[in-house]
Amino acid sequence: MTYGKQGQGYERSRRRAGRAAGAVLTLTVLSTLAAGCGIRTTSIPVDAGAAPSRMPCAITGKNVITQTEPGVPVRIYLLCASGLSSVERAARIIRGTTPGDRVEIAQGLLDELLADPSSTEREAGFSTSVRGPLVVSRARKGDPEGTLRLSRQPEDLPMSALAQIVCTLAESESTDGRVVLGGPGDYPARGYECDPETKRYPNAAVPTASTAPTAPTAPTAPTASTASTASTPAPSASPSALESAPGA
Repeated sequence: MTYGKQGQGYERSRRRAGRAAGAVLTLTVLSTLAAGCGIRTTSIPVDAGAAPSRMPCAITGKNVITQTEPGVPVRIYLLCASGLSSVERAARIIRGTTPGDRVEIAQGLLDELLADPSSTEREAGFSTSVRGPLVVSRARKGDPEGTLRLSRQPEDLPMSALAQIVCTLAESESTDGRVVLGGPGDYPARGYECDPETKRYPNAAVPTASTAPTAPTAPTAPTASTASTASTPAPSASPSALESAPGA
C-alpha cells in the first residue's frame, strides 16, 4: 500500500510538471505571435526618428515647373489641403498668341487643369477635380463682352472644379479680371469672381459677379442753372438804399 501511494504521488507530480511546461510554451508562442502582429511587448519608448520635413502644398527648388514638355509658363490653381493653391506649369499655348486671343489662352489653361498632377505635385499633396471633356469656345451674339463658352454648363460642374477654373482664368490674360462663363445651352452667361474665401473653401458656392465691365466714372457736368448762378455777379446796393439805411 505504501508503494502504491508513492507511485500515485509521483504520477501527480509528473502531470503538474507537464502542465507547467505546457503553460510556458503557450506563453512563448503568444508572445511570438504578438510581436509578429506589430504589438509592442515592452513599455520602453522607441525613437522612430524625425518626422518628414516635406512641406505640403509647396514645391521648392529653382525650377518650380514640374513638367518636362516645353511651353509657355502659366499659373493654375489645384486642390491641396482642402483649399486652392497655385502651381507653375508650362502650358501648350501657341507662342505669339496675343492677349486678345482669349479662347486659345483659356483652352491652354483648361488643358493644364485637366491634366493629372506630376509626381512632384502629387507628393506635395496637389490634385485636380476638373474632368473632361471640356472645351472652350467663343462668345455668342448677345453675350457680355469677354464671355467664354464651355462645352459643359458651368453650374453642372463640381464646385471645386468651377473654383479651379474661375481662379485660374481670373489671374490670366484670358480675362480682364472678370470671368464670364456660359455653357452649350441657351442659358445666359454668368459672371464669377475668385476671392480669398473661394481659395480657402473651393467646395462652397463660387460667388457670382456682374457681367458688365466696370466703366470709369465720368465727371459730372455742371447744369445750366449752376452755370448761370456761377457766372452772374451778386447785385450791389444802390446809393439811395445806402442813404436810407439807418445810421447812414
